[in-house]
Amino acid sequence: MTPEQMLAWDQQIAANPDGGNTFQSAEFAEAKKLNHWEPVYRSFNGVAVTILQKPVKYLGHYWYIPKGPGITNVHDFNAFVQQIGAEAKLHNVFAVKFEPELLKTVENHQVLSGLGLVPSRIIQPNSSTVLVNLAPSLDEISASLNQKARHAINRAMRDGVTVKAMPFTADNTKIMYDLLVATAAGRFEQSIRPYDYYYRFWSNFYYTDRGSLFFAYHEGQVVSAAFAMYLGKKSTYKDGASVRDKQVYGASHLLQWEIIKWMKERGVTQHDLCGSPPSDRINDTTHPHHGVGKFKTSFNKQITDYVGAFDLPL
Repeated sequence: MTPEQMLAWDQQIAANPDGGNTFQSAEFAEAKKLNHWEPVYRSFNGVAVTILQKPVKYLGHYWYIPKGPGITNVHDFNAFVQQIGAEAKLHNVFAVKFEPELLKTVENHQVLSGLGLVPSRIIQPNSSTVLVNLAPSLDEISASLNQKARHAINRAMRDGVTVKAMPFTADNTKIMYDLLVATAAGRFEQSIRPYDYYYRFWSNFYYTDRGSLFFAYHEGQVVSAAFAMYLGKKSTYKDGASVRDKQVYGASHLLQWEIIKWMKERGVTQHDLCGSPPSDRINDTTHPHHGVGKFKTSFNKQITDYVGAFDLPL
């Protein structure tokens, strides 16, 4: 797909009832080709859907809809499931995986299960997450942060930390990737993908002006870095890393604050910090993402829990 074609598809995704999702974007899907997924772009009853297709030996094709479909009312799923099920059978698909951003409630689980959907493994990291409302003014957003976050941001600025949205160059992508690898070492290195994947992913969003690298500097050194992207009025903080041997207090908070400002300038009204412990475990110090949750809830104390992932066996 060309950048122009990606943007055209993104416009259709943004017109969905949920306002679109960065994980439903063409930029995301096209990057997945490096992981042997084939993007399939379809529309069912007016809802645009980005599908990732992969062949499975002896079984046929598997369809996965990351963070979709963009339906906000669980009762609208019946017609959608019927339509996509009929279409999938025409393409030798043996199962379809849904990952809708419906709230985690007993009713939503019951309705989806009643349609023959089976709870399955969650793929994307933000089945529970922290959302920041960017519709108010910057002063109002700042006032809504907890005291620790405001203190960290101000402290970082006083200590000389600066944050920049970076041009997409080979040097900058290598700095970002190396910092990701260093941050993951000994903790979650198994989740780090090869450099070529990140380069394709970041470049797709950069060249459609839907994302950027951000670096936080202190005394001439990159101490924290991030990649964030948006579609329509919704943005996502995708990748983040920071130095471990010379941590600078507040640098990551200031980095996130500058991302928020950058997104707000582009008309974004909801910023997804992309993942946290679920709401019933946010204070559980044994949870592997407890520290991440503490950082992100300093921007909004409320955790949003989604219904999770479901498979439609065919």
